[in-house]
Amino acid sequence: MFKVISCLAYDHDYSFVVIAAIVCVAGAAMTMRLFERAVRISAQSRPGWIVLSGIACGAAIWTTHFVAMLGYRLPFDHAFNPALTIASLLIAIFFTAAGLHLAATRPRGLAAEVGGAVIGAGIVAMHFTGMRGFEIAGRIEWDMALVEASILFALAFGALAMHLASRRSVRHYKPLSVLALVLAICAMHFTAMGAATVVPDPSIPVPTKVFSSEFLAVLVLATMAVITGLTLYVMDARSQRELVDSFRHAAQHDPLTGLPNRAFLSDKLPAMLKRSEARGNKAAVIVVDLDRFKEINDVHGHNAGDLLLQTVSSRLKSLTGAGELVARVGGDEFVAVKQDITSTEEIDSFVRKLIDSVLDPIQNKAKTLSVGASVGVSVYPDHAADSDDLIGAADLAMYRAKRSITDKVCYYDRSMDEGRRERSALAIELRHALERDEFELYYQPQHDVMSGEISAYEALLRWHHRERGIVEPEVFIPIAEENGLIIPIGEWVLKTACAEVSRWRKPYKICVNIASAQLTQSDLPRLVHETLLSTGLAPSRLELEITEASIIDDRDRALHVVRQLKSLGVSIAMDDYGVGYSSLSTLQIFPFGRVKIDRSFVEDVANDTASAAIVRATILLANDLNIPVLAEGVEKQENFEFLRNEGCAEVQGFLFGRPQPLSEIANLVGRSEIRPAEASRPVQGPRSVEPAGLKLGRQGVA
Repeated sequence: MFKVISCLAYDHDYSFVVIAAIVCVAGAAMTMRLFERAVRISAQSRPGWIVLSGIACGAAIWTTHFVAMLGYRLPFDHAFNPALTIASLLIAIFFTAAGLHLAATRPRGLAAEVGGAVIGAGIVAMHFTGMRGFEIAGRIEWDMALVEASILFALAFGALAMHLASRRSVRHYKPLSVLALVLAICAMHFTAMGAATVVPDPSIPVPTKVFSSEFLAVLVLATMAVITGLTLYVMDARSQRELVDSFRHAAQHDPLTGLPNRAFLSDKLPAMLKRSEARGNKAAVIVVDLDRFKEINDVHGHNAGDLLLQTVSSRLKSLTGAGELVARVGGDEFVAVKQDITSTEEIDSFVRKLIDSVLDPIQNKAKTLSVGASVGVSVYPDHAADSDDLIGAADLAMYRAKRSITDKVCYYDRSMDEGRRERSALAIELRHALERDEFELYYQPQHDVMSGEISAYEALLRWHHRERGIVEPEVFIPIAEENGLIIPIGEWVLKTACAEVSRWRKPYKICVNIASAQLTQSDLPRLVHETLLSTGLAPSRLELEITEASIIDDRDRALHVVRQLKSLGVSIAMDDYGVGYSSLSTLQIFPFGRVKIDRSFVEDVANDTASAAIVRATILLANDLNIPVLAEGVEKQENFEFLRNEGCAEVQGFLFGRPQPLSEIANLVGRSEIRPAEASRPVQGPRSVEPAGLKLGRQGVA
């Protein structure tokens, strides 16, 4: 060790030693920064950064060595062999790039430490190659103990540097890893220089074709300047490209699941279709929509919903192989693509795998999350000629599967397009129905079970189309909801019903359905209040019917609106009880004045034990809460007898009266003076009477 200190103290020019140390620290810091970038980026971009890191580190090792050698003072002539000097630079770059590659690409085991040792071996190889090219009029004798110590320093500090940089197991791993790399270079160099004893020998001539110290100084400075400039330029260029790539990736991938999004799908799908066509094969687009996902969010919270989406997405992604793609295109909707299909069996097999991955339950702490799947399939080129139409066809098939009770996988067929065009045409015509005065209200009576007297009427909407005749409510109400037309239509129903009933001499109550979209309006209480004032109808004669499905999205807001309506003096009824959520807490919290049992439970209540149990439990619960119960869809005497025996307060259905226009019930309600325009309307096609219970609002269509 004394020889090393003596060598450093007496055989070196301190100014060169300081410069060598500065170069070494700067090079080590740049190397670690580049290595960290190489570890973080994708595997495809990593090799370029590894090479750049190797060049920076190798140049730092080489420059440190030769700057220090320029400060090595000898009393006789010396020079540097060009070939070995350049070779030593290449050796340093090669070994450090190899070591960095090993540490960056194999994080498990001791790969990082082995990579650091490889860098240490490169320092050793570079040093002794450089010393082999050190031309002097003499010879060098080596102290092997110090040589071994220098090698050990290089290997140990090199391994420590990469351990710190890769494992990040200590707090200040960045500066410590730089320090360890500096020690690997400097400790090895000055220990090895201390091991060298130069013995003059005038008989050994210095070759003429060599680098002088002055030329080497210029070469070292030029090399370091070029490598530094090149490194900074490449870093800047790669950083900009990575920034652009990150923006592109963010724009084409879903942030929650990491799956490709609709933009990515739109960009890639046309090429996938062309490749399949070029090979004489087909391609399939599969739209997968999660059933009951909204219930997961409502019941378990959005964190559980996010977990479900992430898990399902991970499963779907793991299924995809070459020529397959899965993208998330909506909240709970995914699109899968499979190219190069030669048979329907291939599609069926792929669809089964997708469905199985969705249906498999997910554990969330102590809870089990599960959803269903509705799947639509379209095939290229059989069902569409371009990507947009192909997705649209699969989407139509998915919606048919969603409406189906048994078939949850549907292939596209041409009739779906006809249905879509029909719905689009109806949507356009529906926009003009109000201004053309094509709507009319029918009224269906509700009867008190004990007295048999009429207690109220329910207002039911009818559309008398100029050319189509009667358009069924179950056809146009969903279209109105989808296009936002349910708001003005619902307002028309409310105002028309209240204005009409206010003219009745008999004080029957009128029941009006409120759609989900209307309930979310902040001005619904104002609209009801203004309608009552303008028509003069007593608030006690108006009942507004809402479904639980319309309040489940935002219960607090819905409760606030319902309480405002209640404060006006109108009554509120829960419609279609038994369908959907049917939460007991809803009956307890909301100020309902009546519960209406859905017709699906009443139609065969006398013979169906399950329906009977549900109806009986509902009546018992409502009676305990002092809420009267009305049963819809009563069409058979035996059903009526059952309801009366169980204590049902009111009934409604064909058995007691069908929905009728105003002209048919005028005498019953005390409305004797009806203008011709009110009694009939000029429509084409027969005026038929639909089944009872067709109402305003999707949940009211039965």
